[in-house]
Amino acid sequence: MSTETHAMLQLAAEAFHLKNYELAADIYEDQLREPVEPRGRLELMVRRADALAFGGKLTEAFGVYQKASEIERLQPVHLGNLLTFLIENMKRNGVGSKKKTDPGMESVATEGCPDADTGCGQEAWSCRTCLAFLSEPVTLPCGHSLCKKCLERETGGQPVCCKECSDTSQLKDVPGYRVNVVLGNILCKWFPTQCRAAELRRQGNSLYVDKKTEEALDKYNQAIFIAPKDYLLFSNRSQIHASLRRYDMALSDAETACTLMPHWSKGHQRKAQALVSLGRSDDALKAYLLCLTLQPDCKLAKTEAQKLLGDFLAPVTDQVPDRVLDYSALLCSRTTVKSGLAPWDPHTPATSAAPRIHSRPTPPSGSPRTPVQSSQLSSEIDLPPSPPQASSRLPCKSLKGSDVLDEEGAGDDRPNGTCCRHLLKRKRWSTEEEVVEDKRSTNEEGATGSDVCKKLKSEPMIGACNSVVGDLIDPTDLECSLCMRLYYEPVTTPCGHTFCLKCLERCLDHNPQCPLCKQELSQFLAERSYCKTSLMESLISTYLPADLMERSKVYHEEMAEFSNLNQNVPIFVCTMAFPTVPCPLHIFEPCYRLMIRRCMETGTRCFGMCLGDEAKGFADYGCLLEIRNVEVFADGRSVVDCIGRRRFKVNQHRQQDGYNTADIEYLEDVKVEGTAEKDLQTLHDAVYDHALVWVNSLKPDQKERIVAHFGPMPEKDSDPQASPNGPSWCWWLLAVLPLDGRAQLPFVALTSLQDRLHGIRRVLLFMARNTRHR
Repeated sequence: MSTETHAMLQLAAEAFHLKNYELAADIYEDQLREPVEPRGRLELMVRRADALAFGGKLTEAFGVYQKASEIERLQPVHLGNLLTFLIENMKRNGVGSKKKTDPGMESVATEGCPDADTGCGQEAWSCRTCLAFLSEPVTLPCGHSLCKKCLERETGGQPVCCKECSDTSQLKDVPGYRVNVVLGNILCKWFPTQCRAAELRRQGNSLYVDKKTEEALDKYNQAIFIAPKDYLLFSNRSQIHASLRRYDMALSDAETACTLMPHWSKGHQRKAQALVSLGRSDDALKAYLLCLTLQPDCKLAKTEAQKLLGDFLAPVTDQVPDRVLDYSALLCSRTTVKSGLAPWDPHTPATSAAPRIHSRPTPPSGSPRTPVQSSQLSSEIDLPPSPPQASSRLPCKSLKGSDVLDEEGAGDDRPNGTCCRHLLKRKRWSTEEEVVEDKRSTNEEGATGSDVCKKLKSEPMIGACNSVVGDLIDPTDLECSLCMRLYYEPVTTPCGHTFCLKCLERCLDHNPQCPLCKQELSQFLAERSYCKTSLMESLISTYLPADLMERSKVYHEEMAEFSNLNQNVPIFVCTMAFPTVPCPLHIFEPCYRLMIRRCMETGTRCFGMCLGDEAKGFADYGCLLEIRNVEVFADGRSVVDCIGRRRFKVNQHRQQDGYNTADIEYLEDVKVEGTAEKDLQTLHDAVYDHALVWVNSLKPDQKERIVAHFGPMPEKDSDPQASPNGPSWCWWLLAVLPLDGRAQLPFVALTSLQDRLHGIRRVLLFMARNTRHR
């Protein structure tokens, strides 16, 4: 390749990248006039065809693709740009976009659901991984729930990620998580039909894996009869029919799945596979393109679509099928391509979502092809007919990569978005047994997708939302087993048991085990990420609003009581504390864990510190501490950084939940004026100087330890009466002086700064005499 040719090809590639497709096509056309080896000529023709297609000259582009395929059959690598163009064109035409259904569709979508007229949308009952009905729900640490089988599939060597919040930080030891007991019982009670259908689906999947295909089909027939709006059942039954080479029935079920869940890529993939097996390659290509529009990273759909495109563009042989792909419908008509994604109309039987195929007479053998005229571009653009091998492809080949049924929906082919249309169908308990008996007598062979849609057309709505709620909702189903009250901020443990957040925290203060099953929860305690179970909260707020309001009222009354810093103030009985002086604490006793947690939750971040008293339990005077920081360890212990704020006198000693409380009144120093104020200032300065001499007389290692624990000695105050507690250096000095707590306590009780300074001077004089006598 000459330097000039190489430069021109680079220029063409850059023009294509910059979307100057006309220039790129012209450059490639000029290069084709030069003598080029066959393989190089094939590459140039494909690139020119790509530029023509993206430039809107579709007729000319298809002609160039056809000529290129005469040199050598086009491979998937050659058709990547063409496939991308077709997908992007469908997206521009609105294919794959979600539109709000009309009111009539909404009424059918919520038929029989006890949440239709509430704030708890029907998607709340669906797994966030497969968007099917929750089956054996497992609650993750983030508070969101998914099916047990989905969780098991997600853990297959890949990091588990919650599809609701994309959280992976807390998902450790996920295989150890068990089914949420309360949520599972509620779903079985409220949705017996869906739970039974899910069980039949699991049985059918097991039989299918064991190659008992007919038995598996029977299980799916039963499941579809009781849950005729579950798209996943139809999708899986389509696969079973395909395995039995019943391709018409497979197509019917796949189309029903697409109708029930229009934006589920796997449904369109199932449909395309059935169409290929029936020899309808043109319709299959459209279905694969719809699949790729919804999920561009679907490798199987991309590979199969490229193969089909290669077949359509292959040279014409003596045997030419009558039916060819109508690309005008695919590329120019928005109505036709969007029919595959139309919302479900319960009054219309499920029929093929594919558009009608235009036919043209079969040319005689060996006759030259008639080129497509440019005038036809606005109405019809046809690719050359498919070679015979495209329609005679082996069925097993078309099912490659999809011979396993979805347990809860394909792991890599989930529905786009959160608008779930599995259309849960509720049966009244009074008719549940009659429905099952009727099924046994009238549906031995199972129904096709069209039969089901015809059945739904005349089937009346089952049950009113309010009556269903009135019949099934029982507040006792949502009661905490610890406090025997309605769940408030429900949290689910890895073992599957649910408790109120506060109840669980109090239990874990005493023992890191589940209160019910005694499973070890040390890791759960170490994470300390007690996220509320979102679905449980939604159920309670939706169906029990009055009970929740009353429960919330009681909770906030309790919090208001804990927030009162004059009555029932929590008391930590330990040591002396002083205003403005740091007081770090190591918390390990369960009662004090609860006390510190309540202080943080109420927002007061304060509690009292008092010395112990054998007669009363704790002293009559103390200091209010403010929590500056709490560092919690994995085993529940914590280090609390506090600082003294105000002195108080205890008026009433009490106890609550294992720790002491008190009714208190705060103490302030009595201010003096005139001559007494001047005398106080003189005394203040003298005592401060005396204290400074004593501090400086300490050994360096002693001073270092004091500074590390209490900080440096505060500066002398210009106005000793500025603070109601007096100068901060006085309290710092009392904290570091080698005095017993009983000797320090009277200083806290004093409200005369003059008396306090006299007392400190006497202590300093005593310390000085002892030092001289040594």
